[in-house]
Amino acid sequence: MRFGALGHGRYDLQPNAHRAYPGNRMDFANSAAEWLALYRTMARIRAFENAAEAASQGGVSAYGQEAAGAASVRGPLHLSTGQEAVPAGVCAHLRIADCITSTHRGHGHTLAKGADLARMMCELFGKATGFNGGKGGSMHIADFSVGMLGANGVVAAGLPIAVGAAHAQKLQKKDAITVCFFGDGAINRGPFLESLNWARVYALPVLFVCEDNRWSATTASGPMTAGDGASARAEALDIAATQVDGNDVFAVHAAAGELIAEVRAGAGPRLLHALTYRVKGHVSVDPAGYRDPGELAAALETDPIARARVRMITDGVDAASLDALEHAAHAEVEAALVIADAAPWPDASAAFTDVQTTGAGQWT
Repeated sequence: MRFGALGHGRYDLQPNAHRAYPGNRMDFANSAAEWLALYRTMARIRAFENAAEAASQGGVSAYGQEAAGAASVRGPLHLSTGQEAVPAGVCAHLRIADCITSTHRGHGHTLAKGADLARMMCELFGKATGFNGGKGGSMHIADFSVGMLGANGVVAAGLPIAVGAAHAQKLQKKDAITVCFFGDGAINRGPFLESLNWARVYALPVLFVCEDNRWSATTASGPMTAGDGASARAEALDIAATQVDGNDVFAVHAAAGELIAEVRAGAGPRLLHALTYRVKGHVSVDPAGYRDPGELAAALETDPIARARVRMITDGVDAASLDALEHAAHAEVEAALVIADAAPWPDASAAFTDVQTTGAGQWT
C-alpha cells in the first residue's frame, strides 16, 4: 500500500506485506474476558463521542453567538468515532504506572487508559469538576492519576513529551513504559523525527502508535506524505515497526501486546502503525464535504465495533452480552451528561491558577 493512493476514493486497511503483523489473534475459548473487555472499551468510547458530538452542535462562533452560548460543549471538538479499536487494543496491555500522551483527538485514549468518564464530560462542559477545572477542555485533558499525561492541541507535540516521560522512567529504573499516540499528519512535523531519534539513541521504553486515519484536518495525508509513512520512517531509524489493520481490535490487541512486551523487556522503542479512518469531519461541526463520498462509504463498512460484534457472535459470544455492554455504556454516558450539566462553573478567582510562570512580564 502506497500513501499516494489514499484520499482519492480508495480505501484500504491492508498493511504492506513485509510490515504486516504476522501473529495469531487470540481465540475466544481462551480469552473470553479479554474480548468482552475490549468490546466494552470501544462501546464506552463510541457512546461518549456520540454524546459529546450532540452536545457540541452550535458550539462555535460560526453559528452565531447565541447558538454558541447555548451549546453545552463550546469550541472545536475533535472526535475519534470509528477509531475505537486502536486505543482499546493498545491500552488493554497497560498498567496504572504506565504513561500515555495523546493528541487533539484524545477522548478515546483517555477513556481506554482508565480516566473517569463523568469527570471528562465535566471537562468538556467547562465545569470546575472536570480533570483540569474546566480550563483544559477537549484538547488538553490530562489525568496524571491514571498516567494520562495530556492531550495536546499542537500536532506532534505529544511526541517529545512521551520521550521525556520514557527517559525519566529509564533513569529512575521504573517498571513502566510510555505509549505515545499521534496521527499521520504528525509524521511530517519535526518533533516526530527528533523524538524517534532520541528514543532510539537512548533505547527508551516507549511505544509509538501512529493512528493513520488518512486525513490531516481537511487535507488527505497521502499526497503530502513521501514514502510509506510512519513505519518506513521508523525503520530508517532502526526502530522495529509493525503495520496493522487499525479497525480490527483483535489484530491491534495482538500486535500491540507483542510490541509492548518487547519494550518492557528492554528492547528499546517500537512503533505500531495502525491503519484506520476518520469517519467524522476534522471537528464535530465540519461536514467534511471535501472528501470522496465513496471513500467514506467504504470506511463505514469496516466499522471496528460492528466488525468485532460479528466476529464475536460467530465465535460463540452471546449477542445479549454485547447488547448489555452497549446499554451499560449508554447509561453511563447519560448519567455523565446529567452530572456535567449540574456541575458548577469555575470561579473567576481560578482564572490564573495552574498557569505556568516563566519569569517574563505578566498582566496585572
